[in-house]
Amino acid sequence: MQDKVTFEFAVIRFVPKVEREEFFNIGVILFCKRKKFLGVKYHVNKSKFEAFSNDFELKLLEEYLTSWKLICKGQPSGGAIGEFELADRFRWLAASRSTVIQSSKTHPGLCSDPEKELEDLFERYVL
Repeated sequence: MQDKVTFEFAVIRFVPKVEREEFFNIGVILFCKRKKFLGVKYHVNKSKFEAFSNDFELKLLEEYLTSWKLICKGQPSGGAIGEFELADRFRWLAASRSTVIQSSKTHPGLCSDPEKELEDLFERYVL
């Protein structure tokens, strides 16, 4: 356990009708301070998307998710949020909100490779 460091993650959810509180998981965001890592991985299952929502465009959802990726990377095209410190970007993305993209509560863990942990969590919660 010597090489293990703490991380936090949240599951990203698509909530097409916020008032109904129905959702399905579409991604995972992971933050590891000691490894200076902030990553997001997502996939929208088209058949689930169509079953859940007939009045929301998949293209719009993908645009929103692309902006999350830009914010994680700290890209200038990520806007003002993309310029925040790494931890602040994670907190902003994982914050509770009432929109079509929401995240679960954050959960802690230990890992030695945050990139691999992100992949493992993605497979466990999304695929």
